[in-house]
Amino acid sequence: MVELTVPVDVNVPADVLWEVVSDLEGQSEWMLGTTVEITAGDGRSVGTELRAVTGAGPLGVADTMRVTEWTEPPAGGAGERRIVVTHTGTVIKGDGVFAVVELGPQRSRFLWTELLDLPLGALGRLGWPLVRPAFRAGVAHSLRKMAEATEDRYRSGR
Repeated sequence: MVELTVPVDVNVPADVLWEVVSDLEGQSEWMLGTTVEITAGDGRSVGTELRAVTGAGPLGVADTMRVTEWTEPPAGGAGERRIVVTHTGTVIKGDGVFAVVELGPQRSRFLWTELLDLPLGALGRLGWPLVRPAFRAGVAHSLRKMAEATEDRYRSGR
């Protein structure tokens, strides 16, 4: 099992950031080369199932997931905001954790964490140090894109 956490600070209130990152299908708009679709459930609670495809055509990798935890404060309240998905596919296994942390009234942090059970046994473990920097860079790029778009929408009042 390997862990990778990528944070991004965003100049918006935590509830605004939460609305963006908890829109699971909306990740299609900002996650590099990825399309996400809800395949079962309401998209906003435990039991929701989704399918993400990263890449293009035959080079795309499908990642099926099930939401196993959904924690958020009551409307307008403070508190923990967190989604845990369990990767249920044949290639990608483990858990993904999306958390929003309030840093102040107008600033928050999004933490994208992957706890992955690497495929291919020893070969996967040997290859991870080579793949990790590119994987991290792709996630970091996507999170910066999301942060900038969220800040722009918030400033413009949309």
